[in-house]
Amino acid sequence: MSDTERQSKDAASTGTGYRVLARKYRPKDFTDLMVGQEPMVRTLTNAFETGRIAQAYMLTGVRGVGKTTTARILARALNYKTAEIDKPTIDLRTPGEHCQAIMEGRHVDVIEMDAASHTGIDDIREIIEQVRYRPVSARYKVYIIDEVHMLSTQAFNGLLKTLEEPPEHVKFIFATTEIRKVPITVLSRCQRFDLRRISASDLVGLFTTIAAKEGIEAEADALAMIARAAEGSARDGLSLLDQAIAHGAGAVQAEAVRGMLGLADRARIVDLFQHIVKGDVAGALGEFQSQYEAGANPVVVLTDLADFTHLVTRLKYVPDAANDPSLSEIERTKAAELAKGVAVTTLSRIWQMLLKGIPETEGSSRTAGAAEMVLIRLAHAAHLPAPEDAARRLAEFSGDGAGSRPSFPPSGGGGGNGTRVPYQSSIAARAPEPTPRPQPSGPTAMLRAIPNPEPQTIGRVETKPAEAPKPLVPVNSIGDIVDLAAEKRDVKLKALVRNFVRPVSIEPGRLDVNLTEGAPATLLNELAVKLKEWTGIHWIVSTSREEGGPTMVEAEAKAQQQRVSDAREDPDVAAILAQFPGAKIIDVRVRVPTPEEEAEEATPPAAAESEEGDILPGDDIEF
Repeated sequence: MSDTERQSKDAASTGTGYRVLARKYRPKDFTDLMVGQEPMVRTLTNAFETGRIAQAYMLTGVRGVGKTTTARILARALNYKTAEIDKPTIDLRTPGEHCQAIMEGRHVDVIEMDAASHTGIDDIREIIEQVRYRPVSARYKVYIIDEVHMLSTQAFNGLLKTLEEPPEHVKFIFATTEIRKVPITVLSRCQRFDLRRISASDLVGLFTTIAAKEGIEAEADALAMIARAAEGSARDGLSLLDQAIAHGAGAVQAEAVRGMLGLADRARIVDLFQHIVKGDVAGALGEFQSQYEAGANPVVVLTDLADFTHLVTRLKYVPDAANDPSLSEIERTKAAELAKGVAVTTLSRIWQMLLKGIPETEGSSRTAGAAEMVLIRLAHAAHLPAPEDAARRLAEFSGDGAGSRPSFPPSGGGGGNGTRVPYQSSIAARAPEPTPRPQPSGPTAMLRAIPNPEPQTIGRVETKPAEAPKPLVPVNSIGDIVDLAAEKRDVKLKALVRNFVRPVSIEPGRLDVNLTEGAPATLLNELAVKLKEWTGIHWIVSTSREEGGPTMVEAEAKAQQQRVSDAREDPDVAAILAQFPGAKIIDVRVRVPTPEEEAEEATPPAAAESEEGDILPGDDIEF
């Protein structure tokens, strides 16, 4: 029986003397520190071999990466002494005279101080007074100050001079998790080492080794879950491993760890992600409800979903990332498949929405409901175009400018009969405005179906009006089609119709057009499919030899030119241009009266009044 097994059995039988794994397997030399901290170990190795030993060291990193342990190992290396070796070295395989006491934190010449409880200048004065005395038995007197960022400003200032020119027998080792709170004057006097987060693969290897030494049966998936939950901290991971061993009565199983951590099954996270990218709201809510009933924390579900989104996005550019041992087989294979089929814009949108949705869920009193609302937004937005893509397409195809509805003067130039027929044009997902938007005016650009009493259409089967199918949505013009595309948020089709379609004739179920140069070959087919989907009736969309009317973009451009020309001929505008040399007309917009103003204009004027009474029709008036 090994010493480890005997110790574990004795501790179990007596109930005393048990040491948690984080303390029991604490690194004792630089060989153990090689797990995740190779750059720092390499730098210290070269420095000790060449004798370039700094007077002060600053160790920084997140919790649990080994800052305090590294400080003790460094103090042990500085004071290393055996019968054969009496100099600082990083080769600590053979315990020296001072090693055991230093690693246990009880050596008289290695002073450890917690700056969180010793923040004042008086504590620093005590150190300054003691540094002039030589060590009792060791080579160096080493001061280890943990959480050094907690020192007050006065304490930092009091330490500066001693830190810059300490006695030859004194070394300082600082540790902090908040390096930005340490004054730059202190940092400039220290040799800084940034201890990295330990990767999940390294943590899995560490946990596997420790489980084998402890004689614990541990599933690979369970250790991977613990490694992910540790977030790069070996201490946090070992604490969770200790908890998992107790939770599983001596065995570490994936199902038990999942329940202990409140995690969702990683395979089910993949299923949830697939429902979202498909836009299947019902499927996503059903999957989330199943995970929630199984004990999964809603916040953890969304966090795991964000992690998987990041994994899929990363695999699009770094396929080798799938070899990470902390990933399950289902994550590895499914993420690689999804990386090939899901666009980066979609993944980026999901990521951004999760970053906003997770804090909302955490701060909500109804976490499950908040999480469901996040999933609904995700699934609803799965097939929406990216904002930059929509803006680019509108810039390429649309002539709407800032998105306002264009208006046109009456037909026949500027002197028509005053009748204005709106040419409908809108942009998908337009935000509502606080006041009603007036309907713009313009030339007659709508094609209406006019019944022909004596149909003589060549090559067309005439259908009786009574038998003609009725569309769900009336479509009587190209403008109606554009408005329908905007309502259905089909920005691409809207832009194509506006730019390339010259209307010839239109009636329910049939549309004849003439296409301009550059029109996609599939435009007519796409238009027929969409019209059938939106109106509920079958449509025949064909190309006509007739030239047809202008496209909507052409009509808008012509109307704009006419408005500018009319404005130049206006006497007032001409006088303004003459008064200000260099001035020019940039844009002309026709103000459209509101419905209230139109109603007021339609009301007959009130009868005139005089001092002697009302003048009524039929009255004789004398001059």
